[in-house]
Amino acid sequence: MSKFIDYLKTKSFRNNILAAVFTVFALLLIAFFSLRYYTKHGEGLNVPLVKGLSFEQAVAKLKDAGLKYEVDSVYIMDQPPGLVIDQDPDANTFVKDNRTVYLTINTAKTPNTKFPDIGFKTLREAVAIIESARLKLGDTTYKPDVSKDVVLQASFGGQPIQAGQSLPVGSRIDLVLGDGRGSEEVDIPQLVGLTVDEAKFSLKGSMLSLGNIIYEGEITDSANAVITKQDPMPADSLTKVSIGTRINITLSNKQQ
Repeated sequence: MSKFIDYLKTKSFRNNILAAVFTVFALLLIAFFSLRYYTKHGEGLNVPLVKGLSFEQAVAKLKDAGLKYEVDSVYIMDQPPGLVIDQDPDANTFVKDNRTVYLTINTAKTPNTKFPDIGFKTLREAVAIIESARLKLGDTTYKPDVSKDVVLQASFGGQPIQAGQSLPVGSRIDLVLGDGRGSEEVDIPQLVGLTVDEAKFSLKGSMLSLGNIIYEGEITDSANAVITKQDPMPADSLTKVSIGTRINITLSNKQQ
């Protein structure tokens, strides 16, 4: 034990201790500066704002900043295709150069959606269902029916559509609704002796519609041909019909 204590007092021990301390210190310095160089500590850049730019503009801006990018896509109505909808990291985030920025782009390809069942739904219910299916409400028209503001028919591009039919997202859906007056009755107009155009005007004013047209004999002048018969015909036993009733007519060149 005394020899060990004597050794601790020697110059050789002190030199060894100093050498060990120096070595450890040197290794720590080397490790610190190596890690600093490897990670480029304190060096980097702010991510530029590319959200809201076109895809081409965003890519050019990221490349100029020394950043990489990866792309994902979504579809958002009423936004131009190729627009950058989102970016990660956000603008002004401090990152290392050559970092990957993830872009979300609005795709140019419109996806399809299934047309929902809105038959006999109220207008308010139908609009909510249509919008949840990523469709839009188009024009609304009314026809005589006992149900008020209830969907009687839906159409797209002038053609009737059924539940389950595939349509492009964002399509405008036109609706025919009941006006709640289907049970009301109006007087049957007298159409005999009128031309077709005059009859259509009279029927429209009475909230009735033109039904089948029967041609009596050879019609040489359809513009001046007159109605010789109608069904139903106003009579003592029948003077009124429901709103929207179709009136059939017989057309002839012969004056009655």
